[in-house]
Amino acid sequence: MFVALEEVDKEKIQSMVRIAAGDISAAERLKKELDDESIEWNSVYKLYYDAIHELTEAFLRFDFVKSANHQCLFAYLCEKYAYEFRFFETMRKKRNGINYYGTAVQHTDWQHIEEQFYTYVRKLQKNIEERL
Repeated sequence: MFVALEEVDKEKIQSMVRIAAGDISAAERLKKELDDESIEWNSVYKLYYDAIHELTEAFLRFDFVKSANHQCLFAYLCEKYAYEFRFFETMRKKRNGINYYGTAVQHTDWQHIEEQFYTYVRKLQKNIEERL
C-alpha cells in the first residue's frame, strides 16, 4: 500500500504544511462560533483531521514514503516514530463516519482528542521544520 517517492520535494512539503495550517486556522475560527449542539462540529472535526493527515503525509515524504490510504500512512508513522495509533485510528474512523456513513460527531468527540491532536500537530511541525 506504499509508493516509494524518488525525491524529497521540499517546496511541496512546505505547501502541505501551509495547507494544514490553513485548515487548523479555519477550524479554530469556526469552533469559536459554535454551541455544543451544533451540527457544524462535523466540519470542525474534518478540518482538523485533514490537517493532521496533511502533516503526516508531508513528514513521511522525508522517508520517501507515500501511502495509498490513510490507515497505512498513520500505521507507518506510529510504527516508525512512536506515535499512538489509537489516536489516529479514532480520528480516521470518526471522519469516515461523517463522510461515508452519515454518522455525526459531537463537540465531546472533539474534546476527547483535542489535547493529543495539538500535541501531535506540534510534534509533526517540529519534525518537519528540523528536516527542512
